[in-house]
Amino acid sequence: MSVERLEWDGQDAATYAAGLRRLTTPPPELEATVAAIIAEVREGGEGALRRLTARYDATERSSSEIVLRVEPTGIDEARESLDPGLIAALEVAARNIERVARAELEASGPVRAELPQGQTVSVVSSPVESAGVYVPGGGGAYPSTVLMGCIPARVAGVDRVVVASPPGADGVIPPVVMAACSIAGAQELYAIGGAQAIAALAYGCESIEPLDLIVGPGNAYVNAAKKAVIEQVGIDGIAGPSELVVVLDGQANPEWVALDLAAQAEHGPGGLLAAISADAEALAALSGRLERLASERPSASGLAARLVKAPDLSAAVELADALAPEHLELAVKGADERLAADRVAGAVFFGPAGAVAFGDYAAGSNHVLPTGGAARFGRPLGVDVFRRRTSIVEMPPEAVTALAPRVATLARAEGFDVHRESAEARTEG
Repeated sequence: MSVERLEWDGQDAATYAAGLRRLTTPPPELEATVAAIIAEVREGGEGALRRLTARYDATERSSSEIVLRVEPTGIDEARESLDPGLIAALEVAARNIERVARAELEASGPVRAELPQGQTVSVVSSPVESAGVYVPGGGGAYPSTVLMGCIPARVAGVDRVVVASPPGADGVIPPVVMAACSIAGAQELYAIGGAQAIAALAYGCESIEPLDLIVGPGNAYVNAAKKAVIEQVGIDGIAGPSELVVVLDGQANPEWVALDLAAQAEHGPGGLLAAISADAEALAALSGRLERLASERPSASGLAARLVKAPDLSAAVELADALAPEHLELAVKGADERLAADRVAGAVFFGPAGAVAFGDYAAGSNHVLPTGGAARFGRPLGVDVFRRRTSIVEMPPEAVTALAPRVATLARAEGFDVHRESAEARTEG
């Protein structure tokens, strides 16, 4: 556990933010390890997957005992074995996530433009045919990530939704994850984790057909693998390790803010955890509570937070935007939807009771979010990620006549003479 007190003079937020982020950079040898894993899966198929599962995942089974695909009967049995209250909670979360996803879908209709020369250009949206959802494991079970990945895919119209998640020590995926797959409508489930899972979903093997898209959060190895297969398969972005930045003032409840930061530490090391305030006393109170929580909560014992004193609230918000975090909490008096909407973050929580934990599970927003500063250009996982866009162009004769000379001129300027011929040929005869 470490809590570092810092002070920023308010100058050059981008440079200061970059310095804070450099402290969370993964080691360079990681990418070489991931490249070797991907090559092994591509060359060795399921045999390689079993060896890698035995080597890297928590399972105590030998490679010959490992079963990769989870049969539907096993998923049904897992769901029936769980406490009805847990199933009910998953179903409430699933309904909220689906409602938000359907609202997204209904808001994105086809586009059709009629242009002055007579041509029409339409942009239509269609679902990808297949998508894989990576669900982390190892240190715990994450049924919420199943819901966050599979439900938007299903709402988007994806025909084949596949989940990969690491097996436990007994070689089996936790029942609660299997139950979530049943609730969320996943068609296939594989007990594979880490970079090898990403390789299997991207390139396929004997019993896994390769997919069009891979989504979901993961550790540094999973994220490096997603980057490595990007020429083969689409990805949603890089999600992980988990991040939280809190902007707070003197009226914020330090116990609540400390709990929120400690909660993010439960996801594991390497993520950015920071609090920014112009109020030194608020930061001091927060520091004391963080130290106590880290000593009392074993799951948050690895907490590493940076508490930054800013010149004023405006500067604190500016630094938060420069960090572009996965999660941002505005624990300040008067925070409203307008202030939240102007921020650069994957998800923003405001109001005295706003907490990331609600978004992580059941509020209806998606918890698969851009990390590492990617909120500057990224987006939460949603229906649009699972849909591809196609432009449809109709060129009637009058549009050809009007545009061919313009196209020919531009083609000559770029040195593409056959482009010119292609356009002009349509005007002959």
